[in-house]
Amino acid sequence: MFVDSHCHLDRLDLKAHSGDLNAALDAAREREVRQFLAIAVTLEDVETLAGIARAHEDVAISAGVHPLHRVAREPSVEEIKACAERFDVVAIGETGLDYHYDTIPREVQFERFRRHLQAATELELPVIVHTRDARDETLSLIREHTDPAVGGVLHCFTEELDMARQAVAHGFFISLSGIVTFRNAEAIRELARAIPLDRLLIETDSPYLAPVPHRGKPNEPQWVVEVADCIARERGISLDEVAMQTTVNFYRLFRAAAPQASEEMRQALTDANLM
Repeated sequence: MFVDSHCHLDRLDLKAHSGDLNAALDAAREREVRQFLAIAVTLEDVETLAGIARAHEDVAISAGVHPLHRVAREPSVEEIKACAERFDVVAIGETGLDYHYDTIPREVQFERFRRHLQAATELELPVIVHTRDARDETLSLIREHTDPAVGGVLHCFTEELDMARQAVAHGFFISLSGIVTFRNAEAIRELARAIPLDRLLIETDSPYLAPVPHRGKPNEPQWVVEVADCIARERGISLDEVAMQTTVNFYRLFRAAAPQASEEMRQALTDANLM
C-alpha cells in the first residue's frame, strides 16, 4: 500500500478523467494508493477539502496558507486554530518560507510561518513545511516553535542533505516528490539514498511536478508509485519495502489520520502494531 502524503485534490487537472475527481482517486486506488493527504493553500480552501474528505474515507486534510499566496489580511494564530478545529484537519500547512521568488516580502512570510508553527504547537498537530532558499531561517523557526515529539515534514524537499539531517534531528520527516525521477536531479537521488528510510515520506504535490515518464502532464496521485519505485531503485531495496515503511512513517507523523483510515489500511496498521 502507498500513501500520497501531499496532493492538492481541489486543484487537480481532471481532463484525463472526464472532470471526475472520483475517477482520479479510483485510478490511484487501483495502484494500491490507500491514503491521500489533501493540502490547503489558503484557509478558504479548507471547507472545499473537508467536503472531499467527507465523501472519501481515505482522504485527510490540512489547513494553512502557502508562503507565496497573497491574502487580503494575514490570519491570526487563533484563526488558523479555529479553522483547523472546525474542519478536523490532521496537520497545519502548507506553510513555510520561499525566498526563491520573493513575490511575498520575506518579513511577511516569516511572520506567517511563525503563526502557523505556533498554531500547530498549541493544537499538537504536525506542520507541513514548504522551504526554498531559506535554510537558516526555516531551521531556526522550527527549532524555536515546534515540539520534536509532534514534529512535521519538509515537503517536496530539494535542499541540501545537511538541512535534511538537522530537520530529522528535530523530529521532522523528509518528503520526496516526482523531482527525484528527473534526469538532472542527482542531488535529490543522493538524498533518497542517504536519508534514513524511517524518516522518508513520498508525495506527488499533484497537479504539479509529474514524475518520469509522465513529465509534461498534469500530475496525479496515482503517480506516487513512480516516486516510490525510484527511491527503491536508488536504495537497492524492494518497492514493497518502500511502500510499507513510508506508509508506517505517514501514520507515525499524522497520528490523527489513523482513525480515518480505511478498514484495509487499519488492519495493516494493526498488523504493524501501529493501532
